[in-house]
Amino acid sequence: MPSLKDKIALVTGSTSGIGRGIAGHFASLDAFVVVHGPDAESSNAVADELRAAGRRVDAVAGDLTKPDACREVVRSVIARHGGIDILVNNAASTARASLEDATLEFWDSMMAVNLRAPFLCLQEAVPSMKARGGGSIVNIGSINAYVGLPNLGPYSVSKGGLMTMTKNAAAALNRHRIRVNQLNVGWTLTEGEDRVQQADGNGPHWLEEAVSTRPFGRLLLPADIAYAAAYFASDDSALVTGAVVDLEQFPIGDLGGMVTVTGRE
Repeated sequence: MPSLKDKIALVTGSTSGIGRGIAGHFASLDAFVVVHGPDAESSNAVADELRAAGRRVDAVAGDLTKPDACREVVRSVIARHGGIDILVNNAASTARASLEDATLEFWDSMMAVNLRAPFLCLQEAVPSMKARGGGSIVNIGSINAYVGLPNLGPYSVSKGGLMTMTKNAAAALNRHRIRVNQLNVGWTLTEGEDRVQQADGNGPHWLEEAVSTRPFGRLLLPADIAYAAAYFASDDSALVTGAVVDLEQFPIGDLGGMVTVTGRE
């Protein structure tokens, strides 16, 4: 079991879904976790739940569509806790649009959350990590980074950009012992995914149909991603940087998997 004892970890978008799973798991591994959400009410609610379970946590809020808010989220963690050891860039939009039909406003909003926010959070975290002798940045991507369904075109581009940033940041920061890795997540069962499926008109039995297409008999769960993120965040992966792990039940390129995957929450 990895240890994150006394590490200060910020997990963006951690009030639900995958981010919530990562925050809870990191806290169980003795990290001091800062929960992030778009508003104080949601981030404080999750932090309170974790505190009630005996975990060491704090909460921070910020709208990551705004550049100043991205920077302030990380700066507040550093100011309140003396630094940052782990940054998990999890917050993301999975809004639907095709490359043909997406408006400029839609495109800008998607790139702001999914690509610009991780970039700005990384920029703010790196000086503190340098001063502390190293750190770990874990970017939560998607298997759609390679190619997605037509209605996920801009989303897929944003995750492909994140993957390229991961590789370049890893190459630039390894001399400072700052590791940057990415998890490309497949179809994951979260409350957000259920809302999306219902909104897409897939009906109340979508999950049964989805599970029937999965070779291991279920969708991924937030815990699956949390376990992999803990590996990248911990010293268990001390010499691993620039890695991209496709966390999915089908190898990339197997059309049996790609035709049914709709995104990650």
